Amino acid sequence: MLDYVKMILLKVSFNKMLFEKELRKALKVLTPVEVPDFRSWCYQQFARVYRKVLKRVFGGLELTGAGA
Repeated sequence: MLDYVKMILLKVSFNKMLFEKELRKALKVLTPVEVPDFRSWCYQQFARVYRKVLKRVFGGLELTGAGA
């Protein structure tokens, strides 16, 4: 599922509203274990263009896994 949501985000990254919508959908289908890696990948790929969107979407998340 992780590879699928990455592919979708790459395809919709031309449109800010679509990107945010798909990013939110991705977080609903990913397992909690996948989210930290997904978050890192998103920041590496899209931070230059969509930093505010990433902060807004990931800002409300409690990331578990490492240290939890």
